Amino acid sequence: MILVLRALGVGDLAAGVPALRALRAAFPDRTLALAAPAWLTPLIELIGGVDRIVATDGLAAPPALPAPELAVNLHGSGPESHRLLQALAPGELWAFACAAAGHPDGPTWAEEEHEVRRWCRLLSHYGVRADAADLSLAVPGAGAPRGVTIIHPGAKCPARRWPRFAAVARGLAARGHEVVVTGSAGERELALAVARDAGLPPAAVLAGRTGLDELAALVAHARLLVSGDTGIAHLATAYRTPSVVLFGPVPPRRWGPPADRAYHRAIWHGARAERGDSMEPGVHPALLRVGVDEVLAAADEAEKARHAVAA
Repeated sequence: MILVLRALGVGDLAAGVPALRALRAAFPDRTLALAAPAWLTPLIELIGGVDRIVATDGLAAPPALPAPELAVNLHGSGPESHRLLQALAPGELWAFACAAAGHPDGPTWAEEEHEVRRWCRLLSHYGVRADAADLSLAVPGAGAPRGVTIIHPGAKCPARRWPRFAAVARGLAARGHEVVVTGSAGERELALAVARDAGLPPAAVLAGRTGLDELAALVAHARLLVSGDTGIAHLATAYRTPSVVLFGPVPPRRWGPPADRAYHRAIWHGARAERGDSMEPGVHPALLRVGVDEVLAAADEAEKARHAVAA
């Protein structure tokens, strides 16, 4: 059995797709098990090739498994994730070098590396080639409206929550877009407020009303997505849906869509990259520098670029 650790969220899972597919191709006759949160199961099934999902919520405890032939750490470079896998006594561990965990032979972690390329480089160190452009997901069979424009105002941390989504939603609706507002159940009040301020009816608020497979289907068939740097933006990348993604505190060079796709527009006005999210109150300054007219113009450009590709 090949066990892969990626016990994180939607965007993290999407960024690991090329590495997972490369492992599937490299070990076609082995069981490929993915240690990840159980709630991600609908999205994991859209990747294809994962034989077993091992419910793993963070790094609190190792999964209850026999020793795998190979353990692959696609979670991080710190000692916690290394030790969780080492506790399973795998025949071999593929991971970034970590002296604190007694694993010195992996490649060196590069903080500013793009998340997708990071894991492809890890596998390359061990002789497995991964295609960083292999980001697509299967389209779910779940029913979803087609051709809508999605506004997704929420994000895990307060620093990523741009405060002007309602004005963008109003502007897009005035241009003829059928706008819906998405989010988790915990973000429903935020979504309702955005819809109200944009003049949208309550029925346009889908936050808390879609499962992961339904959300993926919605994005796959959408006209456009406008969001912060959060998981749904990676679904737009997977389905080649035109998108405008607002970045802060982490820049798009680390988590953004492929730079060669003009129909994914990343907006970043930061002076420097932060190490990661902050759960402190307040929106990151890079996001506060983003203007409504700038986002609307980027939305127009993304749509035009997608039509040019399709022509």
